[in-house]
Amino acid sequence: MIRTKLTLEIFLVSMAVILFEVGYTRVFSFKLVYYFTYVVIGISLLGLGAGAVLVAMLPRLRRTPIEWLIPACSLGGGLAVLLGYLVVARVQLNAFVLAQAIGSPAPIPMLELAKLTAICLGLFSPFLLAGVIVAVILSTRSADVHRLYFADLMGAGLGCALCVPLMTILSPPGCVILGGALLAAAGGKMAITTARPLVAPISALLGLLLVLAVFPRWLPDPVVDGSKTLSPDHGLETLFSRWSPVFRIDVLGSLTDSQSLMIAHDGQWGSIIPRYDGDPTSLTGFEDDSRSIPFALLPDGPRVAIIGSAGGHEILASIYFEASHITGVELNPVTVSLLEEHFSDYTGHFVEHQSVTLVNAEGRSFLRSDPSRYDLVWFVAPDSYAAMNAATSGAYVLSESYLYTVEMVTDSLDHLTDGGIICAQFGERNIGRSNRTARYLATAREAFRRRGIEPFSRHVLVGSTRGLAFTNVIVMLRETPFSAEEVASFESRLGSIETGAVHFTPNDRPSKTVIEQVVSLDPEALERWYENYLFDVRPVHDDAPFFWHFVSFRDALQGGKGFSARSREGGIGERLLVLLLGLVTVLAAIFLLAPLLLRRQLWRTIPYKGRAAVYFAGLGVGFMFLEVSLIQRLTLFLGYPTYSLTVTLFALLTATGVGSALSERVRAPRNVVLGRLLGVLGLLVVFLLFGLTPLVESAIGWPLHFRIALVVVVLSPLGLCLGAFMPLGLRAVAGLSQHPAEYVAWSWAVNGFFSVISSVLATILSMTFGFSVVLVVALGCYLVGSLAFLRIPDVEGSV
Repeated sequence: MIRTKLTLEIFLVSMAVILFEVGYTRVFSFKLVYYFTYVVIGISLLGLGAGAVLVAMLPRLRRTPIEWLIPACSLGGGLAVLLGYLVVARVQLNAFVLAQAIGSPAPIPMLELAKLTAICLGLFSPFLLAGVIVAVILSTRSADVHRLYFADLMGAGLGCALCVPLMTILSPPGCVILGGALLAAAGGKMAITTARPLVAPISALLGLLLVLAVFPRWLPDPVVDGSKTLSPDHGLETLFSRWSPVFRIDVLGSLTDSQSLMIAHDGQWGSIIPRYDGDPTSLTGFEDDSRSIPFALLPDGPRVAIIGSAGGHEILASIYFEASHITGVELNPVTVSLLEEHFSDYTGHFVEHQSVTLVNAEGRSFLRSDPSRYDLVWFVAPDSYAAMNAATSGAYVLSESYLYTVEMVTDSLDHLTDGGIICAQFGERNIGRSNRTARYLATAREAFRRRGIEPFSRHVLVGSTRGLAFTNVIVMLRETPFSAEEVASFESRLGSIETGAVHFTPNDRPSKTVIEQVVSLDPEALERWYENYLFDVRPVHDDAPFFWHFVSFRDALQGGKGFSARSREGGIGERLLVLLLGLVTVLAAIFLLAPLLLRRQLWRTIPYKGRAAVYFAGLGVGFMFLEVSLIQRLTLFLGYPTYSLTVTLFALLTATGVGSALSERVRAPRNVVLGRLLGVLGLLVVFLLFGLTPLVESAIGWPLHFRIALVVVVLSPLGLCLGAFMPLGLRAVAGLSQHPAEYVAWSWAVNGFFSVISSVLATILSMTFGFSVVLVVALGCYLVGSLAFLRIPDVEGSV
């Protein structure tokens, strides 16, 4: 008889899973794109669910003494983490080559598909072995499921809390390897007491993993997608590299001259560091630069706020044009350190200029907390310049862009002086189409309409200059109309630049250009134009802040409205997401559902499995829809996806664990408890729909640690409620059959399958309908599942 409580083992396994899961989200953001985050989450759920299936399918596995099984799986899992990382790091996957093939007559490149499968399997294997450990523990101790589920979730919650500091100290690859070390350590206690032959290999592996975690530079660097700037195919010299929880920064030698260096954000060019000798008279080149245009309309000595200051080019321009004060706001602390420390000599220490203040903050949060007013709020939009080819523009499709929403334009207007200007820059490959500029103008027009400022056409100026590989579009916005003299100054300044061009002023005659249509059409005609235009350039809001999502998923797959499947903004990102959904669905069906067919005789004897399947499927879909939509919705509030991911998971998982533990103490009829849980969940979702946005908007300017605390407090009641649903169901099904272990494992598998596909499906629905709709659907999933569960007899009478 097993005497150990298994609490420590399941706690360590769960913490390990979270560490290498979250660490991998940063690795994949660098290697591929940010939205592989949700594929990592899906594959982790797939592995954990597949472990449960193995336990259910293999009686021999269940008969293996647990004192040997857990150490053996922990040893194999630790080794799988190391080997899996080597596969993930060294195999160069060109994901957008795959995405381009979908919806086009070109054949699917089988080599890239094989590499994607190999990477997914390398990622999958440690989660599988961790899933075996968790499933064996829960299925053999169904009477203690509340306590064990609590330890499981508390381990995961603590892992979430440690992820950001560990990624800062060790790097994301180091965090992955540390997770492998914890997984190996989970079997140490049992190996020492029972499975002594495994002590030596576990100890050796644990030592190796700890060394590699502490010295991650000994690990191979991930090879990025071939479309990214940092791809080895481009042969660029790397001068500096550093990971951060925000994104990885690499400084590269310039392709064009010796007067600047390139900054790569997560492997893709995003900005430059200009060389400066400290003498403002050496900056006369700005006279013929697009950055001079805002200053042609500003008073002497303006106050300037630069959102996304990056390498500091706009800061230097502001110094040259004698701004009285310049506030540069930069999200990534590593980028700030480039200017303050690592390349300060190269830049002539311009951040130490008496007029310059460099702030490490998220732009929206900074404006909310800053009482100052500015003559110029300047949006550099470095991501628009990075998205200059089909692959990288596809990557940005999958990113939330809270800097370009109606609400952000409103916040910016609130921080302007009388006569102050918003200037936004966008890189456009095709100025005739100018989707990015058109969408930003549509968004700004809606913000002005809400403030009662019409007609919009009197408050906007649009011009451009030509760069080496793109057109740099400049949009100028102001609450008061631009005067004839200001329009003339704008036109004169653009005319003095060799490649300058004017695209819209209040003096323009009506034309058929995209920019003219968005700015000048009356509201009814504009709605008809939106409906018929090739791309979706409607205004963007905080509820669905996908600025780069120009193509519906249906059109992306079918080539709707006549655009090419290979066009630069023709749905490559959308097709990539559909590809990932298909991939995780196939893998989930193979590893979670297909094996169950091999034991059809046993499943026929299990009662009420259809209703139980609806219940556990509803929990899987509902929980993931809540989790993913909250992660996306709180990205703005917490500053960046990694912070939102870890804090949201920490709050939900720890509170869910507490809810699971507390649910054991409830003594009431099962169906009564379920009804009460649904009622509470409904109230909480109503709060998330109508109360969360005003709350976070009022607190968005708080210091980060206060914002984190607020998120934990707000999400804890939701976690407490959600934590009771799973143990309630597992305990009920365990009492319905003569095969309780198999029934519990099967329930985990069904829940895992629907959780896997929902991790990607939630993003697709968010991009299509918005976060609020996803929250409502999540509540509907819990309701449908619970209604099915109410039809299963309550054999115990109370819980």
